Amino acid sequence: MTEHKTAPETASRKLVDYAAYADRVWQGSETLLPHFSGAYTGDELVRLSPRVGFFPAFANVAVFDTGDGAVLVDSGDFRTAERLHTAVKGFGAGQVRSVVYTHGHVDHVFGVFPFDQEAENTGTARPEVVAHEAVSARFDRYIRTAGYNSWINRRQFGVPSLEWPTTYRYPDTVYRDRLTFRRGELTFELVHARGETDDHTYVWVPELKALCTGDLFIWNTPNAGNPQKVQRYPEDWARALRSMQELGAELLLPGHGVPIMGVERVNRALDDTARFLESLCEQTRELMNAGHRLDTVIHEVKVPEELLSRPYLHPAYDEPEFVVRNLWRLWGGWYDQNPAHLKPAPEAAVAAEYARAAGGAAALAERARELLAAGDARLASHLVETAALAAPTDTEVARARAEVYAQRAGKETSTMSRGVFAWAAAESAAVAEGTDVATELTRSPEGRKRAGGAISVGVVDDEDGCC
Repeated sequence: MTEHKTAPETASRKLVDYAAYADRVWQGSETLLPHFSGAYTGDELVRLSPRVGFFPAFANVAVFDTGDGAVLVDSGDFRTAERLHTAVKGFGAGQVRSVVYTHGHVDHVFGVFPFDQEAENTGTARPEVVAHEAVSARFDRYIRTAGYNSWINRRQFGVPSLEWPTTYRYPDTVYRDRLTFRRGELTFELVHARGETDDHTYVWVPELKALCTGDLFIWNTPNAGNPQKVQRYPEDWARALRSMQELGAELLLPGHGVPIMGVERVNRALDDTARFLESLCEQTRELMNAGHRLDTVIHEVKVPEELLSRPYLHPAYDEPEFVVRNLWRLWGGWYDQNPAHLKPAPEAAVAAEYARAAGGAAALAERARELLAAGDARLASHLVETAALAAPTDTEVARARAEVYAQRAGKETSTMSRGVFAWAAAESAAVAEGTDVATELTRSPEGRKRAGGAISVGVVDDEDGCC
């Protein structure tokens, strides 16, 4: 006899499977790759409670059944927009009344369009989009800097064909510090907090003790340092985490990664992440106050190992070293205290002088290979970069540069570092082989991995680029 499961039975089984998976992620015995790659993203929401639906994807969406229509917190990216629309309609909460943007990154704001289209087709009101007032300014900036955003995201995620979008769904209602609105039987308290962005919102639903953090919690080292993106605010971010901690949430719905269930786990995750950022801020400020150069600061600040070992604080996207640089930029400006860098000569001219002193660019490249073999990839990078600037068309120098950065890309833990190093390796491989970056990215193991989608899931996530 064939067993036919009813819709409630199927939904219950999906919740059990997903909850068990989320618990394994919390315990550190499972990775987030199934979540990010869409293994749990289907045409149905995961019903975490009678009123809370969850759309697990690279960028998550929380859906609340208010008794008078649905409220969405975030809307995902363009790749999941249609599936989200189908899943929300099947949730049974009725028409989507409001969509809250936790911030304006493109992986959180591109799922509204199918709901707008449905409203136009049926002659009903579009969902009201609510966001912090700075979101509109972000969209304006994205449009003006679309070319730049295309380039930095191609490099960061290894996707040479990426084109940055120039059409956005702007908010209908904006607020400055706090905004509370009620829909049906639920209250939505929106609080502004600077963190990964200047336009961030976290959402508290007191009746359900549910907290939507947006990207203030992402199951990774906080994205507070991204080297190719605009200013981030680690100290404000830590304060926001402390404020969220005081709420006593029983359910944390993050912008990325799996939900956290239970007041003790939620409290621990928020506390650990706050301590992570507070430690970086305190150490950086102490060294700056002592008059040290940026070079000293970035190499001396260390995160406590107990925090780095947490499954939700791994440096798999951003890195603590980058956060320190962002703090320097925030508190001290762009000057790194090296007088030669204040009004420098052109890099190529400096490189040419170093190459002459060393006996030629080839000598620098060869020494870089020796350093690489000895395990000093950082120093090797300085020498091979100098050699390439001094002799940009030399194929042997290009091969050495490709070797150095390919090895670095293969050993890095963070998407940001891997992206920059893999792109640099591809640039030089293209010079050596007479091809182009796109060809060389797909030839290398790292490039093939990226082309296959393991990295491209991040393409729609951030700031002046993605995340």
